[in-house]
Amino acid sequence: MARMAGRRALFAVPVLGVVTFGVFAVAAASPFDPVKAYAGTAGLTASQENLDQLRANLGVDRPLVARWWDWLTSALQGDFGDSSVMRQPVADVIAERMGWSVLLAATAFLIAILLGTGLGVLAARRPGGWLDRCVSSVAYTLEAAPAFWLGLLAIWFFALKLDVLPAGGLTDAASDVVTFGQVASHLVLPAAVLGVSQLPWFYLYVRQGVADALAEDPVRGARARGLSERTVLLGHALRSGMLPMLTLIGSRVPELITGALLVETVFSWPGIAAATVEAATSVDFCLLAALTVLATAAVLLGNLLSDLLYGLADPRVAFDG
Repeated sequence: MARMAGRRALFAVPVLGVVTFGVFAVAAASPFDPVKAYAGTAGLTASQENLDQLRANLGVDRPLVARWWDWLTSALQGDFGDSSVMRQPVADVIAERMGWSVLLAATAFLIAILLGTGLGVLAARRPGGWLDRCVSSVAYTLEAAPAFWLGLLAIWFFALKLDVLPAGGLTDAASDVVTFGQVASHLVLPAAVLGVSQLPWFYLYVRQGVADALAEDPVRGARARGLSERTVLLGHALRSGMLPMLTLIGSRVPELITGALLVETVFSWPGIAAATVEAATSVDFCLLAALTVLATAAVLLGNLLSDLLYGLADPRVAFDG
């Protein structure tokens, strides 16, 4: 296990380097002008001399490779630079928002895994039954539904029509303090929407895996020995059927990140979505590179987690092979 994790960590270093260079290259080719974005409305009346001076102060007049190398060497020392659009250090921008994004993504992922596993097991008990047909139809429909559309639908129904949940934000509009109760109530809709958008894949994988496991000889043997249906289902079929789902965890991380950005925007959740959008439209090199590194690292960690979980669940898998 340690050897595999070490190999993955070594592999991640050049990957992150290439990704950050790609961010700087794409941002440099973008039609957006970082100087005008930084100056705001003042840039409309500023002279070309002032704009050139501002460009030099921001360092965007330097060659692409030089900007990227300076940022990379500083980042390796823990300095991610200053965000030109947020007017504060990149580390502070991320620290203020990352916790809320992690809370939203983790809660949604837990909802998707628990609901997907539970519904998948129930549907696999009677393939072709009414529960299997109904839930599978809903799952295939949700696969094609964008997360932002589900968010807007949830706001219309639960916040506007029923008025049982807040429509967005982190706390109530009249509140100037952050309390656990307010955060919990405001988290329900965005976490549920993001979790439901990820649920179909977990459900379909578990359903197929458990259904295949129930038809295998070891499970038939367990039933022939007189074991209860609960023991056969949870102790034998579920463990075998969960193996394909474990590999799905890592592959869903990119979709989870993308969905979280959309959901945060729809529900005005104070995560990294707003910072990402502003960094992209303002060509904020430092903030864009740091956010991209975090997203790439999350994908790599997700893939590593899938392999580790699969190896722990199936002793036949060799970690160091």
